[in-house]
Amino acid sequence: MEELRPIEDVARDLGLEPGEVEPWGRGVAKVDPRPVLERAAGRGRLVLVTAITPTAHGEGKTTVLLGLVQALRRLGARACGALRQPTLGPVFGLKGGGNGGGRSQVVPRDRFDLHLTGDSHAVQAAHNLAAAFLDEHLHRGGPLAIDPATVSWPRALDLCDRALRRTVVGLGPAAGPAREVPWVITAASEVMAVLALARDAADLRARLGRIVVARRRRDAGGGEVTLEDLRVAGAMAALLRDAARPNLLQTAEGAPVLAHAGPFANVAHGCSSVLADRIGLALADWVITEAGFGADLGAEKFFDIVCRQAGLGCAAAVVVATARALEAHGAAPGLSQADAVRRGAANLAHHVAAVRRFGVPVVVAVNAFAGDRREVLDLVAEAGLAAGAFAAVPCRPFDEGGAGCEELARALLAAGEAGPVTPAFLYADDLPLARKLEAIATVMYGADGVDLAPAAARAVARLERDGHGGLQPCVAKTPLSLGHDPTWGGLPRPFRLPIREVLLQAGAGLVTAVAGDLSLMPGLPARPRGEAVDVDADGTITGL
Repeated sequence: MEELRPIEDVARDLGLEPGEVEPWGRGVAKVDPRPVLERAAGRGRLVLVTAITPTAHGEGKTTVLLGLVQALRRLGARACGALRQPTLGPVFGLKGGGNGGGRSQVVPRDRFDLHLTGDSHAVQAAHNLAAAFLDEHLHRGGPLAIDPATVSWPRALDLCDRALRRTVVGLGPAAGPAREVPWVITAASEVMAVLALARDAADLRARLGRIVVARRRRDAGGGEVTLEDLRVAGAMAALLRDAARPNLLQTAEGAPVLAHAGPFANVAHGCSSVLADRIGLALADWVITEAGFGADLGAEKFFDIVCRQAGLGCAAAVVVATARALEAHGAAPGLSQADAVRRGAANLAHHVAAVRRFGVPVVVAVNAFAGDRREVLDLVAEAGLAAGAFAAVPCRPFDEGGAGCEELARALLAAGEAGPVTPAFLYADDLPLARKLEAIATVMYGADGVDLAPAAARAVARLERDGHGGLQPCVAKTPLSLGHDPTWGGLPRPFRLPIREVLLQAGAGLVTAVAGDLSLMPGLPARPRGEAVDVDADGTITGL
């Protein structure tokens, strides 16, 4: 069993007072944000951890984040981490758990990876409660005069289930009307995005009410139908009351970690919650937060969506890279490892340049695996510096924990010394939606432009007419490539980004644009990681 500090001691080290923390089982607590934010002025510096385009080798972004928090504390800085919660789809699917690894991981591991305090289940329940209210209204022919053909609200499940991508509901006696309904993984639910972006409980409740789920019939005016109109937003807020409070855990070295919300960066905005970041900034000198997948997805959404909506500044960004991943990006017949790394370093250079475009200094963390040769690690560092990084430093969070990240921490302290800056956003709020998508695709992905499918173009035009043109685009695309094709490695050129579908998420303040063949409900791989998960006779969970 893992060695844990009493969670009350972890809370005290972070600066939390007893009435602000509610223990929630062994090694976990809920944090009440309201008293913390009322008494403590924000003083910390926010640092984003992002990465190059991921490969099957794994870049160790979470491991680096946790090692960096531990290293900062070893150097005398008051630091905490802000992570998303793992959701069950990846845990039992392809990716596995999300707690870091080795000497830089979140503990208790099984609690973190499986359910934690039930926040994702609360999101799933709130989402599906809205679906039930909507279908009951249709069944009874309620006064909102909803046009069934315009219903846009899916159902949600916190697992990967390919068979649920399209289903038919309303079959059987007294169940209709029958209609086709898509499902999304809970991480892609608009309710999850609302939870992650809400500034406080009042904002959460208001955002839930603004969610648009359908339109009225033309003979009834054809206007939008919201969850406030369905009178379900209040019940949803009640289901989310506890889920709206971030969770406090610790690293393997006892450093505080705030874990909250779980949006994926390929199907949603992919960042830890605004509340977790704000609590950290109120109490710590340095808050190390994460954004999912590569910088093309997670970092862009962190800056253009999270920082914009929450008014957050950022002191620096850490781009995680590994020699193995760059070798995979640059692999070609006959190339040596060193030459493949040099060729694959174009991917690192692209991500460094894209993050620097937001006006924050970049530190490249060269995450070293056992067996990596120093001369190859130096090649990665040299490529990061050549791309304009403030510093590029090898680190060993997995094998050495905080001690293996002290040089990286010193580089970060120097890079962020000037303090937080307001990011230079890629687009202005009043730019047309299609132009916003062009800005994201050309700068972050290196595309030559965007091609809207006819249905997507019609949806954009309707959103502009309905007054939603000021919202931020949230591109859903494969994380395995800078483009829309997951088989493209390195730095694909030339290409245009095809947008298949455009979805309104008015409560989250987003317009989700689905690129290529991506599905918002993932399927399981041929050999799911869940095959290895079991429980022994002592009740210990294995295989995570």
